[in-house]
Amino acid sequence: MPLADCRIIDLPKITDVRGNLTFIEENRHVPFGIQRVYYLYDVPGGAERGGHAHKELHQLIVAMSGSFDVVLDDGREKKRFHLNRSYYGLYVCPMIWREIDNFSSGSVCMVLASNLYDESDYYREYSDFQAALRGRP
Repeated sequence: MPLADCRIIDLPKITDVRGNLTFIEENRHVPFGIQRVYYLYDVPGGAERGGHAHKELHQLIVAMSGSFDVVLDDGREKKRFHLNRSYYGLYVCPMIWREIDNFSSGSVCMVLASNLYDESDYYREYSDFQAALRGRP
């Protein structure tokens, strides 16, 4: 899938003087069913996460607190997204290499995933990812 299929999704935001509320519903706000939720936190300054691609997995990445950057790469172009609002989610489709960096202090990165964890769904080496892209139409 091309990088153009990845995009920022505006999530519902209900504003209230007592605090705001955002919710996410599968197949309504995200274009996939949600089977797994995980989050990254206490990421040391200067550390990077990601550094892989998925064969079939769809994801929505949300900055629940703080901020970080997500660099997406479809093998032809790269695009950097700065996430810093909990009512924006970055949809990442399959066959996109992703790297997450520039974490602010105290940031929390939540990821909604279309499938349960499956190691065989990963490309962990960029050269393997590129080879797979060359083999696709």
